[in-house]
Amino acid sequence: MKYNNLGKAGIKVSEISFGSWLTFGNQLDTEGVKACLRTAFENGVNFFDNAEAYANGLSESLMGMAIKEYKREDLVISTKIFWGGKGPNDIGISRKHLLEGIWNSLKRLQLDYVDLIFCHRPDPTTPIEETVFAMDYIIRNGLALYWGTSEWNAKQLEEAYTIADKRNLIAPSMEQPQYNMFVREKVEKEFKPLYEKYGLGLTTWSPLASGVLTGKYNEGIPENSRLAKFKGLKEDIERNGLLSKENIEKVRKLTKIAVDLDATMAQLAIAWILKNPNVSTVITGASNPQQVKENIKASEIKEKLTDDVIQEIEKILNNKPL
Repeated sequence: MKYNNLGKAGIKVSEISFGSWLTFGNQLDTEGVKACLRTAFENGVNFFDNAEAYANGLSESLMGMAIKEYKREDLVISTKIFWGGKGPNDIGISRKHLLEGIWNSLKRLQLDYVDLIFCHRPDPTTPIEETVFAMDYIIRNGLALYWGTSEWNAKQLEEAYTIADKRNLIAPSMEQPQYNMFVREKVEKEFKPLYEKYGLGLTTWSPLASGVLTGKYNEGIPENSRLAKFKGLKEDIERNGLLSKENIEKVRKLTKIAVDLDATMAQLAIAWILKNPNVSTVITGASNPQQVKENIKASEIKEKLTDDVIQEIEKILNNKPL
């Protein structure tokens, strides 16, 4: 397993990480969580991603129980704050909710601090200046070590950096965007000036485009699949066109390349992301230990992605941002 700096920050994260979205508390119970986390850790994963919104907090509670058997210094644990409940102050990234959110997350995780805390989404009702001041407070008081954002745009990030510099506050270290073979614009084009200017690190999510890039939806949606179980997720990817006939045909062609490399389609998709030097870590999900192992093997497949193979992939995708 390779370990990368989180952008210009000193902390190092495994290039493949393990996230709890949609699995902890939905598909995995306590023992299932422990088994998957143990498999990931034994294969070199040190970064484990979570959020207050996942399974309404149960995901954090399950992770909190599972990580008790590990040395704290060996783990990089994150949470994300935005959706904390139904009350008027339980949603967003106001100073009030960021502080109450991190306090509640730490209780569920049974930790004194998290390594990384993210603003889970931009909040149009809260001034970015208020958010930056709140995050600075959280870091300086040892509740988290680094802060970042998720699904912010370049303009919002630029404003956060400017405020931090002007006010002598701690600036964000990382962003967590969706990034995969079908979703490329933000990571490869919009954020490009931020990598060198600010040393922005990336912890990317949805490497398999909600499963589309595994090939399991080539002939429709199986009954026990994730899209069948989570209606909102299915509606979201249909709205974004990820399940289009054009994309399915691309997956069929890409699968032939994967077979030639002695890899699964999922491993090829993850390995392709790992080739991007601006990506610090790829967050993967799994509902059993075998899936964890298969995802981690993408680190080996990455070495097989020569310039010629990448060029062949790009011809099939035909969607590289200009």
